[in-house]
Amino acid sequence: MTAAINGWQCSLYHCRQYARTPEISLTKSCHVQRYLSRGLNSSSSPSVGYGYVRRRGGNHAVSPDVSSLWPGFAVEFLEAFDDEYDGVIVDPNKLPSSANAFASSLRASLSSWKWKGRKGIWLKILLEQADLVPIAIKEGFQYHHAEPGYVMLTYWIPDDPCMLPTSPSHQIGVGGFVMNDKREVLAVKEKCPCSCPNVWKMPTGYINKSEDIFCGAIREVKEETGVDTSFLKMVAFRHAHMLAFDKSDILFVCMLTPLSYEIAIDDKEIQAAMWMPLHEFVGQPFYEEDQMSRKVIDACVAAHEDRYNGFVARQLTSKLDGQSSHLYYDDVLHPN
Repeated sequence: MTAAINGWQCSLYHCRQYARTPEISLTKSCHVQRYLSRGLNSSSSPSVGYGYVRRRGGNHAVSPDVSSLWPGFAVEFLEAFDDEYDGVIVDPNKLPSSANAFASSLRASLSSWKWKGRKGIWLKILLEQADLVPIAIKEGFQYHHAEPGYVMLTYWIPDDPCMLPTSPSHQIGVGGFVMNDKREVLAVKEKCPCSCPNVWKMPTGYINKSEDIFCGAIREVKEETGVDTSFLKMVAFRHAHMLAFDKSDILFVCMLTPLSYEIAIDDKEIQAAMWMPLHEFVGQPFYEEDQMSRKVIDACVAAHEDRYNGFVARQLTSKLDGQSSHLYYDDVLHPN
């Protein structure tokens, strides 16, 4: 009898610890209370098998399958799927609607993922779920990146240095160099020139999401000047660091040929636009002093005169992802 009581007291201790541990959420806590209240009046105890998971600050005894310990015991795990790097991607469209339910499910899921040996956890929280963000941060998640409509959080389980890729570090810009048969350059003057006031320059801007580089150049020229163009070749690109928002910046310069000539400016961002003779364009003091900009113009003029190959765009399919995309390269192959 004494042995039975001692055995039950041991299980009772584990049951209490199990219910309290921050590693797991028991959504039907009434079942815990039922077992606790019935425990000392019974000569038998439930069969409990425990495993251990490591957490910062110590080890906690938990079970990977609560339903096997107490039938009727419900633990709500987050809906998620494994990625190909032993990580987990949580389905943002199936997160619990209440903060309490989310907190319980998140703790239960973290325990399960740790026990299974998972590594990086990706948790996207949509704008309408923003009240869940502090809960995830409290559980140890870190900000990764944000876009309109959501914030992405991550959690690295192993004690080793985090191997998850960092947030996007670059912004991509495009410039369209357009010159007609009269050797006139399509030049614009911006309304808000930050470092080069009163400079006539080629149309530039940033590419949109899922937009090809040369398509972005064609679009920017059209939006700023109203001139239609087609892509000939990529002439050069510039890579700079620690610019807007402390990000790196890549600017691709594309050589375009005009399909129309009438100018209609976007007066929201462009002060003026014109077809400027090439010698006037390059004769501006700014281009005489700025070596990089002058080298870009020289390359564009050489490409216009077929003295420089540049890079054409060819649509090809990659076996790595099975997707079709554009490869930019010099297609003039010289014999060995």
